[in-house]
Amino acid sequence: MLGSFSSGTGCYIGEHEIITATIRDEPEPIIIVMGCRHLTQNNLLRPFLKWAGGKRQLLPEIRLYYPKRIGCYYEPFLGAGAVLFDLQPKRALVNDVNSELINTYRVIAHDVEALIHDLSHHRNEKAYYYQLRDLDRHEEFQHASDIERASRIIFLNKTCFNGLFRVNSQGHFNVPYGDYKNPKIVDAVVLRAVSKYLNANEIHLSSVDFEEALEDATRGDFVYLDPPYDPVSDTASFTGYNFNGFGRDEQIRLRSVFDNLTRRGCRVLLSNSATDFIKDLYRDYRMEIIGAVRAINSDASGRGKVDEVLVMNFDP
Repeated sequence: MLGSFSSGTGCYIGEHEIITATIRDEPEPIIIVMGCRHLTQNNLLRPFLKWAGGKRQLLPEIRLYYPKRIGCYYEPFLGAGAVLFDLQPKRALVNDVNSELINTYRVIAHDVEALIHDLSHHRNEKAYYYQLRDLDRHEEFQHASDIERASRIIFLNKTCFNGLFRVNSQGHFNVPYGDYKNPKIVDAVVLRAVSKYLNANEIHLSSVDFEEALEDATRGDFVYLDPPYDPVSDTASFTGYNFNGFGRDEQIRLRSVFDNLTRRGCRVLLSNSATDFIKDLYRDYRMEIIGAVRAINSDASGRGKVDEVLVMNFDP
């Protein structure tokens, strides 16, 4: 049985700090390398929203496939940005077709203190929630300021059922109230960390079709694709957040874009559900099957651990 040990830092290699543990009760102390971390990374930087299909729980798996060198980083299905905030590239073009979401990122970048102030006025009350939720059904919503719209999105995400972002066929937010006792509506530390990152680096935000967002990607760039997943059942589309839909025709179009990026010399990593359709669609590429826990599904039998697939066109 191993003796007592203490953790610490052993040495530095470039910009990486090596994390070690030293076993004390052996004849000769044994130093074990536990891992490393990048010294320039901001550990406060993380998603400010909960997102259906978000990648925070899968980051230990996804990190294994980050390229060692990256030109520009592209992410056309940004969502909550878990991979962006984990990788923390200096240059990136990130995109989401959800214009309300991209507006929220822009407000955080350009006016985070005003956003924090506006968030502080919200109330975690059912009637107030539905009043704010239903604003997008009225014409006057078009006259709301960017700050008010961003504040609304964050409030709804923090207080709605399961932190889900979902819209109906008219593009109206339609998730019911979550009835949580003390949701953290104002996370000023995280919002300021996100704002600092977006301003300290060359991060371009857009809200266009995914194919258009990738037009300028070239050799040496890293592209992470995290599209709406191919449903594993008839009820799995409950998690969709884009009223335009993302069916199998779009999945096939995305595969064509994946091929095009490969011809251009980009390194591409894609996440999707491990359905037979997706595995057959990307059969010419390297695949890794990983497990993920999904808590959001209209059918309780669809919750729990499910298989997902990582597809890549390079050797990590």
